Order: sequence, then C-alpha cells, then structure tokens
Amino acid sequence: MAIAHHADIARLKRTHPEIFTRPLGERLRNWALWLGFALAVGFSLWWIDASPMRVINGLSKLGMLVGLMVPPNPGDGFWDFSYAMLETLAMAFLGTIIAAVVAVPLGFLGAKNIVPNWVFHFTIRRFFDAFRGIDGLVWALIFVSAVGLGPFAGVLAIAVGDMMVLGKLFAEAIENVDKKPVDGVRASGGGGLHVVRLGVLPQVFPVMTSHVLYFFESNVRSATILGIVGAGGIGLQLSDRIRINNWQQAAFIILMILVTVAVIDAISRRIRAKLI
Repeated sequence: MAIAHHADIARLKRTHPEIFTRPLGERLRNWALWLGFALAVGFSLWWIDASPMRVINGLSKLGMLVGLMVPPNPGDGFWDFSYAMLETLAMAFLGTIIAAVVAVPLGFLGAKNIVPNWVFHFTIRRFFDAFRGIDGLVWALIFVSAVGLGPFAGVLAIAVGDMMVLGKLFAEAIENVDKKPVDGVRASGGGGLHVVRLGVLPQVFPVMTSHVLYFFESNVRSATILGIVGAGGIGLQLSDRIRINNWQQAAFIILMILVTVAVIDAISRRIRAKLI
C-alpha cells in the first residue's frame, strides 16, 4: 500500500512538477518581494529614529503620567465636561445626518445600474475618491479657519469628510440589489422614480441605515479628536487639561469618552443587528 502511494506521488511529480516545486522565476520574485518589504520596514524604522532605548524611556515616562492620572478626578469641572460631551455627541449626530442626507442622491448617481452612462459613472466615482483622500482632521483645520472655532466647524468637517465615503458605500449597495423587484415594478408600468422608490430603496435602506449607524459610532470618537484642533466638544477640554498638566482631570475626561463610546457602540450594534 505504501509502495503504491509513493509510486502515485512519483508519477504526479513527473506529470505535474509545478505542483511540488515552484518555477525559479516565481521563487526569485517572492524572495525579491520579501527582501523589499524587509528593506522598507528597516528604512522606516531608521527614518523615524526608532530604537529600543527610546521605547524604554518612553514607557517609563508613560508610567509616570499614568501615576499622575490616578485617581481620576473631575474637580470642579464635572458639569463643564458633561456639557462638552453632549456637544461632542451633537457634533457627531448632526455631521452624520447631514452626510447621510447628501450621500443618498450621490449614491444613486454613482450606481451604474441607475445611471448607466460610463463617463458620468467614472467621473463621479473619481470625485468620491478625491474627497475620501482628505482626512477629517484636515477638514477640521480648514473649517476652523473658515468659520471660526467651535462645534459648527466640527459638524462641517464630519459632514464633508463622511458624505463621499457614504456615497460610495451607498452606490455599491444599490449596484448589488436584486433585479427581480426592479423588473417587477417596470413590468407593472412603473417609471424611473417608481423603480427607485419601490424596487431599489426598500432593498438598500437597511444597509444604508447600518452604514450610517456605524459612521455615527466612529464620528463620536472622531469628534473628540476634532475638538483638539479647536472644533469644540470634549476634545477641547481634554486638550486644555493636558496643556496645563492637569492629569487627574484629563484621566476623568478619557474615562467619560470611553464609557460614552462603549454605550453608543452597544446600542448601535443591537440596532444594526436587527436591521441586517
């Protein structure tokens, strides 16, 4: 039995050698890719001046900062922090809603089964990609300079930063709808708007809502960062406490952010699970 098994393997090696040994060119290409990856990692570490001593020194300083944070204490700023947290939630909510409202028509325009013109489809998709390449923090800096400090700049930064991403996600969801309900609406004499309203939207609405909820979760975290650059909210309070080395209040603010994000994540996860 074992002899027959070895004979079968030997026959396979003769008839299909590519299964057992890769061609020399393919092996050289793989080695070159791994070598290039190792060189890129090594160059990156050298460029940022990474060293074990810097890591050790950084960890010791981090331990000292953590010691200064214990115990977290809001002092006399509890109500100011609570108001700033609500401001952050409002920024995330309004920014997400504005982005979603604008992204719905953009998604339909970017779906090739709704607008089949390939030139228009290519143009609007590249438009999505161009805006998606700009980070929300950059938008915050732009809008802080344009409209001034405060949560309004944060809302605009979140809305503009998210609408193109949501538009692309909505377009992909619309392109993947089941054609049978669409054909049924058309067969019954429905026009283009009827097809969208009765054939497409009921299929993609749960997916769109799920995306919007996920982005709201993410934007609550993002809004805390936007506040650090002057867009208001709890991030501004955190930045001020770190700047004056009030680490106990900074730790309390961080705990507030963690608890708030955890609660929102739990609620949003349940809603998305029911929708999907």
